[in-house]
Amino acid sequence: MSRFLIACGGTGGHLAPGIALAEGLVVRGHEPHLLISNKQVDARLVEKYPWLKFARIPAAPLSASPLGLARFIYRQSAGFAFGLKQLRTVRPDVVVGFGGFTTASIVLAARIRGIPVALHEANRVPGRAVRLLSRFASRVYLPAGVRLNHARGGTVREHGLPVRREFQRFPRAEALETLQIAPARRLVAVLGGSQGAASLNDWAEKNMELLALEGVQVFCVSGPGKLAAREERTFRTREGATVKSYLVPFCDRMPELLSCADLVVTRSGAGTLAELARIGTPAVLVPFPHAADNHQAANAQFFEQQGGGLVVDQRFIAGLTKEVQELVFNDWLLHKFHDNLVRMDQENSLDSMIDDLLALAGVTTAMRPSEELRAA
Repeated sequence: MSRFLIACGGTGGHLAPGIALAEGLVVRGHEPHLLISNKQVDARLVEKYPWLKFARIPAAPLSASPLGLARFIYRQSAGFAFGLKQLRTVRPDVVVGFGGFTTASIVLAARIRGIPVALHEANRVPGRAVRLLSRFASRVYLPAGVRLNHARGGTVREHGLPVRREFQRFPRAEALETLQIAPARRLVAVLGGSQGAASLNDWAEKNMELLALEGVQVFCVSGPGKLAAREERTFRTREGATVKSYLVPFCDRMPELLSCADLVVTRSGAGTLAELARIGTPAVLVPFPHAADNHQAANAQFFEQQGGGLVVDQRFIAGLTKEVQELVFNDWLLHKFHDNLVRMDQENSLDSMIDDLLALAGVTTAMRPSEELRAA
């Protein structure tokens, strides 16, 4: 049995693949320990995984302001000391970092202790942490076709984003019942990532009634802190039939939501796109325009090129309603998008990533349990 220390906190896009990797390692009989942040999104997500081992590492994002920079230095220094203690306690064979502000201190601590480091970048544009730390890594996992100049020769591997085991497609009727969505009609899910997106929330609220006229329901996940509790709103179609739409602050049944949605309107974080591909749900992407290095735009462009959906620039969000109205009733195009997403999901490579990590840890790999992972 090998031990792995996985730094993956700060956002859902970092934490979710870390959990997916941990699940895969547990199935193989190994022992993962996950380092997460103190943010609310981390605390909420890990509640579902009491069988995994989590620890909260002190960390803060880099900031240009004097106060923010001082906080960054103080918290990262504390994280470095915490990381050294974790390395002594856990004695991992490999340290894995998924980027973000929780990664730097533990990677540097592992480097000093001579422990192999692996980094995973899910976005089409590598983030600052992975760019800076890649020179210390024995493995750097990147999406197909993405390059990283700072990585040492022979360390780069092409691997998709690990997706949690719970992400399997459910029968639509079962998913609707689980989410208490009734009556069943064409459904548009609106997501803003783990933090929510104010512009998408505003769009959903302003257009619920207009979409209801055509018999389309909306299920909007607003994000933590943006809504006190679930709200249901009742509208009428042009013929006078009832249409209900929903706003919720958080949804911990995302596989069911993606399974019953005909179309998703969402940001374009790498984790969200991998989950869309796993379930096979088409999307209209509205990339967050202020994402670091504009990586969401690059993710969205690739997603559209691969035929998983459409992209609407936030500057032109006024045209989003027309795109949704036309697409949600276009069964031929929705099915075409679905087929393309199934093809995209086949490139997900959790098994081969685990094989490679085990080789880095000095373990001879046995038969891959990919079918067991998908069926469990």
